[in-house]
Amino acid sequence: MSANQEVVENKKQVRTLEGRVTSNKMNKTVTVLVERQVQHWLLGKIIRRSTKLHAQDDLGANEGDVVRIAECRPLSKTKHHRVVEIITRANV
Repeated sequence: MSANQEVVENKKQVRTLEGRVTSNKMNKTVTVLVERQVQHWLLGKIIRRSTKLHAQDDLGANEGDVVRIAECRPLSKTKHHRVVEIITRANV
């Protein structure tokens, strides 16, 4: 096995999520609302579940933007993600 293959095998796969920025009032931090659809355990109806995550923002995302965030090392008590790219800008 070559050294190049070992690096590829040891590299951790990055988990990414997409969500909408709900707040950018903090310094270099945005709040991202990630919505997912799950099936109700008894009724079978599709319902929406959401999670708010704090993410490190070096790209300058604004409220209403749809962004892709990736999991990273803990940056603070509540911040464990970073903004990778801005998918769509909000209509102002």
